[in-house]
Amino acid sequence: MYATRKTYKNLALFDFDGTLYSGDSFTRFIFYTCSKRHILKNGLKILPWIQAYYLKLYPARSMRPKLFSAIFSQTNLDELQPIIQDYAKQLITGLNPELYQQLLQHQQQGDDVVLVSASVDIYLEAVCQLLEIDLICTQTEKIDRILTGKYITPDCSEIQKSLRIQQHYQLKDYQYIYAYGNSNEDMDMLKLADFPHMVGVNKQLPILSVHLKRGA
Repeated sequence: MYATRKTYKNLALFDFDGTLYSGDSFTRFIFYTCSKRHILKNGLKILPWIQAYYLKLYPARSMRPKLFSAIFSQTNLDELQPIIQDYAKQLITGLNPELYQQLLQHQQQGDDVVLVSASVDIYLEAVCQLLEIDLICTQTEKIDRILTGKYITPDCSEIQKSLRIQQHYQLKDYQYIYAYGNSNEDMDMLKLADFPHMVGVNKQLPILSVHLKRGA
């Protein structure tokens, strides 16, 4: 028998790339905001790591910070802002319809809904404002509205997802925890859930309802 939790509210945790959003939003963000010349010039600086990544010899959690630094170091955030808003709206149109409906059901039920992503805050904050949900993600350093190219948090993947969730939320206060992911980077988050869903593995989404209190 499970220990009784304090409330009837649930917590719903959604990964973004490959889960709620059907593609790779971080790579697409680079091509959406930067010229091909800028990408080529700065991408060449980290070409050996890019090649190693595509050969599966270099992990994504290490590749993302290098790529972000190479492309966005010394970028003026104010100049990006109008583009970011347009980009966020486009991302919303590319959400997985089934997962998006699941998210809306969680909201209608009164659950706390959180996007938990290894992608960066620059555009995910705008996405979450549109969706009216909370955000846990990789945070970037900004000094006087200039991107330094550095992260101020670890890449929010694998164990970092679990740690960050537990830092922000008292899991014992929720009746049930739902988690939705699509890769090994989400496994630590899924382990926190009473109802984990792995895209491409679990065919059916969890059925949502107001659950009876644990221990009842």
